[in-house]
Amino acid sequence: MPEISLRAEQMPASPIRKLVPLADAARARGTKIYHLNIGQPDLPSPKEGLESLKHIDRKVLEYSPSDGYRSLREKLVTYYEQYQIKLSPEEIIVTTGGSEAVLFAFMSCLNPGDEIIVPEPAYANYMAFAISAGAVIRPVVASIENGFALPPIEEFEKLINDRTRGILICNPNNPTGYLYTRREMNRIRDMVKKYDLFLFSDEVYREFIYTGSPYISACHLEGIEQNVVLIDSVSKRYSECGIRIGALITKNKTLRNAVMKFCQARLSPPLIGQIIAEASIDAPRSYSTEVYEEYIERRKCLIDGLNRIPGVYSPIPMGAFYTVARLPVDDSDKFCAWCLSDFEYEGETVMMAPASGFYSDPECGRNEVRIAYVLKKEDLERALLILGKALEAYNARK
Repeated sequence: MPEISLRAEQMPASPIRKLVPLADAARARGTKIYHLNIGQPDLPSPKEGLESLKHIDRKVLEYSPSDGYRSLREKLVTYYEQYQIKLSPEEIIVTTGGSEAVLFAFMSCLNPGDEIIVPEPAYANYMAFAISAGAVIRPVVASIENGFALPPIEEFEKLINDRTRGILICNPNNPTGYLYTRREMNRIRDMVKKYDLFLFSDEVYREFIYTGSPYISACHLEGIEQNVVLIDSVSKRYSECGIRIGALITKNKTLRNAVMKFCQARLSPPLIGQIIAEASIDAPRSYSTEVYEEYIERRKCLIDGLNRIPGVYSPIPMGAFYTVARLPVDDSDKFCAWCLSDFEYEGETVMMAPASGFYSDPECGRNEVRIAYVLKKEDLERALLILGKALEAYNARK
């Protein structure tokens, strides 16, 4: 039988989804699962988007332009203006989710063997996209001890060599919830300018900043406008993960022309998703406010509850809707699997994402998990109780 590709062999399994078979088996046994593993909000999508879906009046569901409908891109220009990001529709390319934006950015900017520096823990799929492009991630590892603050710039500069092509950040961060300060962003800017690197900035969680600190976009950084590639998505801010609409934004015309070749090769972004996304931009401010306030309450519920469990520690996330928590276990991969395969409390269990999958070195984060606070408070409270019972039972086996 022919062998599969080396690329396929190297592609990592998703820490967010790899335990799904165990979850399916647990569900088949009648166990209720509290899903803390995936950033799928349970809050309703804007009624404006849902109504647009109900009232689609088309006789043909056609291809859209490869860079997305201009009407959507024009509305996105207005959306970004509220964050003091000045764009034209031509500087926005609509993609199939933020994932495709990252992949096309890597494919357009990186040659096989090129390196990008990434603060870790980081969104697990970045590694998959880098492998797809033949690129290499060079990690700079942050520590839970200081709340996953950006490591010193000197640690970045130690990794820079002739193959270094860019830096990738996620701000606010998935999986840690860390928010980069103005000083940290300025230091990143200076490094990008000094070494003439690309700055890939994933900013899909800008709506969810809980500290009162200002949102500093990579697009706010002066002097590196041609280096910045902004990654965005409607998935989180409108609870519309399934419509698969994202955006790649850059003022670099040469790069946009390169990205468009990949866009044309995949033909077009989702038609129905664009219709819904465009309508959702018209959602009133009250929608965003209610969603934001709900996540504030959920964050407090989760972090307070985690830090009350003996041996568990979580820093307070400043943005997004995740936290990385340290557990009193030797191997969180085994513990998370055991919660699904061998444990239940009153017919219920929890599903979490082992944090090892958010590091390039799987030996990092061995006693950490990523938890998404995308469930209502009553469910979070119940999940915290079950997690505490699971840790007691797991450690009592020894």
